[in-house]
Amino acid sequence: MDKLINEFSVGLFFWQLLLFVGLVLLLRKFAWKPILDSVEKRESGIEDALQAAENAKLEMQNLQADNEKLLNEARAERETMLKEARELKAKMIADAEGDAQAKANKMIEQAQAAIESEKKSAMAELKGQVASLSLEIAEKVVKDELSSKDKQMELVESMLGDAKLN
Repeated sequence: MDKLINEFSVGLFFWQLLLFVGLVLLLRKFAWKPILDSVEKRESGIEDALQAAENAKLEMQNLQADNEKLLNEARAERETMLKEARELKAKMIADAEGDAQAKANKMIEQAQAAIESEKKSAMAELKGQVASLSLEIAEKVVKDELSSKDKQMELVESMLGDAKLN
C-alpha cells in the first residue's frame, strides 16, 4: 500500500477515473437498462402468475362450494325419494291389508250365510223327520188304541173330559 501512495500519479488517476465514469455510463445505457427491464418484466410476470394463482385458488374454492352445494342437494333429493318410497310402500301395505281384511270379512259373511242356510235346511229336514216320525208313532198308537172297542170308548171319554176342562 505504501508503494501505491508513493507512486501515485494524478494524470493516471484522472484517466482511470474518466474511463471508469465512461464505463459506468456505457454499462448504464447498454447493460443496466436491459437488465433492469428484464428484472421488471420478470417481476411483473411473477406478480401476474401470483395473481393468476390466487384467482385459480378462489375459483377452486367456488367450485368446491358449488360441488358441496350440489352434493347436499343430491343428498336431500335422495332422502326425499327414499321418504316417498317408504310412504308408498306403507300405503301399498296398508291398501293390501285393507283389501285382505275386506276379502276376509266378505268370506266370513259368506261362510256365516252358508252356515245359517245349512242350519235352516237342517232344521227344516229335522222338522220333517220329526213330523214324519210323530205321524208314524201316532198312527201306531191310534191303531193300537182303536183296535178294541173298549179302548176306543176310553179314548173318546178322556178327550171329552179334556175338552170340558179347557
